[in-house]
Amino acid sequence: MPLYEHVFISRQDLSNTQAEGLIEHFSTILADNGGKVVENEYWGVKTMAYKINKNRKGHYAYLRTDAPAPAVQEMERLMRLHDDVMRVLTIKVDEHEEGPSAQMQKRDEREGRGDRRERR
Repeated sequence: MPLYEHVFISRQDLSNTQAEGLIEHFSTILADNGGKVVENEYWGVKTMAYKINKNRKGHYAYLRTDAPAPAVQEMERLMRLHDDVMRVLTIKVDEHEEGPSAQMQKRDEREGRGDRRERR
């Protein structure tokens, strides 16, 4: 089956558990249509470059999937209809990269910086 990567942004006024619940909701929709989520990541609340629906920030989520095209189309359709989801991006890839995404690697690097300050 084809491999895809999805990023979606949900409204900033959701709680973290509600935003992570959206990941589970869309993973279930994909599984019901014959696909599977290989990995998912919740990136947290991030500031956007421009306002979307009067929101400056949003909850970012990332999914790596292995699913047939009709399953992905159905999931995207339902994401666009969902009131809490502001933007969706889906990319077809040849293979999934191993390890965490670039966003999660940046977070790990930031957490490591605190050690330098403590040594001074």
